[in-house]
Amino acid sequence: MTGTAAPRQKTGRGNQTQRKRGGAPLWLRLLKGLGAALVVTIAGVAVFALLMQWIRPSDGVVRVFNQVLKLVSIGAGVTFAVGCGQEGGLLRGAAVGAMYMALGVAVYALLSGQQAPATAYLADLGMGVAGGGIMGMILSNISPK
Repeated sequence: MTGTAAPRQKTGRGNQTQRKRGGAPLWLRLLKGLGAALVVTIAGVAVFALLMQWIRPSDGVVRVFNQVLKLVSIGAGVTFAVGCGQEGGLLRGAAVGAMYMALGVAVYALLSGQQAPATAYLADLGMGVAGGGIMGMILSNISPK
């Protein structure tokens, strides 16, 4: 024997084997991803609010920044939820994107007191699902280092 361990065989308890290798249950990874997306959003909004005092952006610039920040936040969240080379990136990424956008729509509706058209809410949810799914697919196909 050379001191190397024999390769692990699948025992049918994939979730336990995953935890032994440093992985976490799916629901926890999704919550970590959602939390990361929220942190990026809060930081981005805070920085942009400070910059608004000096640059006085137009409404169009604010709208574009809002969309870019949403996509960057979803990307950060998906990175935490999926990881490089992991299976199920499309579904995990889409789930993080959907949860993030659903939470954003709910918070917007509560804080603004305004009712946006249902198509606007559906467009936001669709962007979250698509952006998260694409990011998840990309990360799933990157080999871990």
